Amino acid sequence: MKKTILIVQLLCSIATFGQGFLHREGQKIVDGTGKNIILRGLGTGGWMVQEGYMLQTQPFASPQYVIKQKIQDVIGEQGTKEFYAAYKANGITKRDVDSLAAWGFNSIRLPMHYNLYTPAIEAEKNGEITWIEEGFTMTDNLLKWCAENKMYFILDLHAAPGGQGNDAAISDFDTTKPSLWESEANQKKMIALWKKLASRYRDNPWIGAYDIINEPNWNFTGTNKNGCDENSNGPLRDLMVAVTKAIREVDTNHLIFIEGNCWGNNYNGIFPLWDENMALSFHKYWNYNTTASIQKMLDYRTQYNVPIWLGESGENSNVWFKDALSLVESNNIGWAFWPMKKIENIAGVTSVTKIPEYDVLLKYWKDGGEKPSVDFAKKTLMKIADNYKMENVTVKPDVIDAMFRQVQTKDTKPYKKNAVPGRIAATHYDLGTNESAYSDKDFVNYRVETGKFDEWNKGNSMRNDGVDILPCKDMDSNGYQVSFIEDGEWLQYTVEVARQNRYNIAIRYSGDKAEGKLHLEIENGKKTNIISLPSTGGNDNWKTLILPGVELNAGTQKVKLVFDKGGFNLNYLEFSKNKI
Repeated sequence: MKKTILIVQLLCSIATFGQGFLHREGQKIVDGTGKNIILRGLGTGGWMVQEGYMLQTQPFASPQYVIKQKIQDVIGEQGTKEFYAAYKANGITKRDVDSLAAWGFNSIRLPMHYNLYTPAIEAEKNGEITWIEEGFTMTDNLLKWCAENKMYFILDLHAAPGGQGNDAAISDFDTTKPSLWESEANQKKMIALWKKLASRYRDNPWIGAYDIINEPNWNFTGTNKNGCDENSNGPLRDLMVAVTKAIREVDTNHLIFIEGNCWGNNYNGIFPLWDENMALSFHKYWNYNTTASIQKMLDYRTQYNVPIWLGESGENSNVWFKDALSLVESNNIGWAFWPMKKIENIAGVTSVTKIPEYDVLLKYWKDGGEKPSVDFAKKTLMKIADNYKMENVTVKPDVIDAMFRQVQTKDTKPYKKNAVPGRIAATHYDLGTNESAYSDKDFVNYRVETGKFDEWNKGNSMRNDGVDILPCKDMDSNGYQVSFIEDGEWLQYTVEVARQNRYNIAIRYSGDKAEGKLHLEIENGKKTNIISLPSTGGNDNWKTLILPGVELNAGTQKVKLVFDKGGFNLNYLEFSKNKI
């Protein structure tokens, strides 16, 4: 019996790890069976390396070491240790990884801070390199959770010893100390760290790749401080070659990602490549989603016969996400979006809730004045840390839908179950693309035809589509309202109608401008009369008008709410049986 159990366990192990190591095969990333793999990943930004914009401290504290100073100022050294222990414990857990897998992600990119693995050079004695177990334990745990979900795990050195760029928040660069590029000791520490990591994980096939340096942005010989006009990038190439050599001394299994200067995109002087199992990473933010936007990387792929990977992208509208991912996947390029959690986030898969007390801390840190008590500040920060738990964040189904389903189809699906009779929040329009689930005139950040920036969601609340949503002060609301409505825009709702009947539809709205107008279009082709919505005398003065006698068939139907004339706010539609 014992022998049988061992054989079964061995077969299960072979089945589990039969995919082998990801590796380069010409211009493709493949697994051990030769299957082409498109990585669909998310970066756990903010977990090991905080950036000010994620915590709303950017105006006065952008790199992590400054954020930590601000926290220590209000709760002391011991309180700060307790906060960061809770923050890291809650930030990424098995439940997070299980959720990512369930949503469709097949990989995770871990942005590592070196100081969780090894002390800063000034803390070392006699130039000796020592190690800290915390970072390795965090990495081991995340790797275990990834393996259990059959997800690839990509190690990304996000904050290298000393900091690798003048964009200080990204790498926690302290300008009062030697950077990575100004210190041989920092470079040796980085090389040693990668050798240590590679030695530890060399036999694990769920490690997808080593992303050896994130977004270097440094001027070696050029005038642009972020390295965007560098022509040789000699120090960057030399360091990446040295890191690769150290990795290969202990690990010949794993794929290596490299990144150019200028936030990963300037590859001048980086070629020729020096390893057979390598791929190029590029980052893509705030530009057009045209083939021209990635043409240089496509050319590199062909010229050097090497795979390319979109190692970081995000922070944009759902329309942009769908278009960007459609573009790269159609060109056989995998991706990792960014980030997983930040405070009050509509452009990510989750959002961390900000409590009013946190605004008090932000105001003090920014403007000074009366210092909050230690008790108040600590309770506030520990509550924020608690809000980072997966069970406490707000999941954003519209963002997830845009990244996966909308890349494949223009079909729509319900955002929530909308029962008729019953009340339907205006913001619960269908999931789907612009002109399929909704029509909004400002829906994407860059328009190719004009080359101008558009604010895609003027309300910056709840959902990340083009529809403009604001918090709602009306007591009879789900907390949000559709606002900035323009002539000709529309919203579509999938409704579940209990019985065929005529229904009165109560429209809850407000507005201080001239009267608005709207009508409904039913899936069977019927249109209601246009109803006028007179000014209520103010955006916070809510009134209800009835659109009577709208006939609906039983079953699932799509109802389109068309705004013939905008200029008002919409809270909800409530369907009730017409008694006449």
